[in-house]
Amino acid sequence: MTHLTEHSLVQGGRSAAFATACVRGGVAAGLGVGALAVLVIVAWISSPFPDSGAGGALHLAAGLWLLAHGVELVRTDTLGGLPAPLGIVPLLTTALPVWLVFRTARSTLDPADETGPRPSPAGALGAVSGGYLLVAAVIVVYSESGPLPADLVTAGLWLPGVVLGAAGAGVWTALGRPLPGREEAAAALRGAAAGLVTLLAGGAVLAGTALVWHAGAARASYEGIAGEWSGRVALALLVLALLPNAAVWAAAYGLGPGVVLGTGALATPLGLVGDPAVPSFPLLAALPPEGRGGWPQWAAAAVPLVAAVVLGRSVGRATGTGRSRETALAALGAAWASGAAVAVLAGAAGGPLGSGRLLAFGPVWWQAGAAAVLWGVAVGLPTALAVRAWGRRVPRPKHPKPPKQPKQPKTAKAAKAPTPAATGPAPGAAAPTPPVFDFSLNGLNGLNGPNGLANLDDDEGYVPYDYLPASWETPPTPPAPRPAPAPRADTEPPRPSGTTGAEREAAPKDRP
Repeated sequence: MTHLTEHSLVQGGRSAAFATACVRGGVAAGLGVGALAVLVIVAWISSPFPDSGAGGALHLAAGLWLLAHGVELVRTDTLGGLPAPLGIVPLLTTALPVWLVFRTARSTLDPADETGPRPSPAGALGAVSGGYLLVAAVIVVYSESGPLPADLVTAGLWLPGVVLGAAGAGVWTALGRPLPGREEAAAALRGAAAGLVTLLAGGAVLAGTALVWHAGAARASYEGIAGEWSGRVALALLVLALLPNAAVWAAAYGLGPGVVLGTGALATPLGLVGDPAVPSFPLLAALPPEGRGGWPQWAAAAVPLVAAVVLGRSVGRATGTGRSRETALAALGAAWASGAAVAVLAGAAGGPLGSGRLLAFGPVWWQAGAAAVLWGVAVGLPTALAVRAWGRRVPRPKHPKPPKQPKQPKTAKAAKAPTPAATGPAPGAAAPTPPVFDFSLNGLNGLNGPNGLANLDDDEGYVPYDYLPASWETPPTPPAPRPAPAPRADTEPPRPSGTTGAEREAAPKDRP
């Protein structure tokens, strides 16, 4: 008979939770493929002249799903018969699979039922990623029999990287988004995130401004490519999916290295060099004209400048209580982190559009990343130190100004104040000490004797005004007469004045 222990039950619960997380990862992959398949089939049904059947539509959906993960596709039905690579990823299509993996990993560690078993964070990461990659491997094999097979090299590199990154972000969020224990590392990550968001937002503004500036050319290109309404809808969806790519291209253009427009052609704020091989597409109508760049092109450098300032401000405020060395290290770390993120985005936003001159198209990933690091070091580091110094300054205390006395009315100014001699000393004020004069014939001996005037201050009841007046112009007030003492009970009343001394002596004898 087998006895179940608590340890075996826990292990069994965790194994079930691990299997459930693996299944959830596979379901997330299936949902992503299904969403793209629905869009492609709807476009195929609405097309008046479809080129292939339902099988071709499903192969196209599988290829687009792999392309959304950064996997390059190979076009086999070219006019020349030579295979042409297709590696520009519509970044908006990447949002759906990334969000599905992120949400699945987060919900695996944060289920609705708190009493149920949960896998460890590493187990959740491996289970969700493993289930997702199993479905992805099946789709890669399926795409090999279609018109857009996947490149196996990029499928083995980009596909696991995207899945592990999204699942890791979900696990990190489920754990409460913990940051490194050191203050410098946490400040560097926050600063890099703030600078990256500012850079991408500025790139989106640049791309939108350029599209509005060249609205006529973009509209002509759009109408020339799509004739029927179904084609226009499909082209509009493709343009919408490529809008984040345009923001990354504009950001790389403002950073300085620019974008490659075919082999031997480069567009930078200083101008466009070479002969660009630009196909007809609405977004490509916003590219700068040939020749030297003017002030509209130079103004693009304001985007990385503002992004570096935001990066330095975030780091300086986060490390304001530490030493300047810690602030400098955090700023350098933020610059390197933002450079790495820009390099990844530039590599995903660019790539080949075909063979020959279209083999290199978009920003060069390592050049864009290096430029982001240089901007962060050259502008972000001094900004962080300046913000730290400004935050540590000691403000000077501000003394309050004395209140202004109210103005007296004219009637009060016209009135004459009484003289001090007439009014006498103010109540509550200390009386002035009267002068001591020598009234005795002995001079100083009379003043300093035991009964002199100099020793009158020793008396507790001594008041100067009892002896001398406050003002010599006013005659002193005579002291009030003292009342006569009351007669004592044991003494006889006084006799009349006519009684002689003999009678006073004989009086006691006559008494019995």
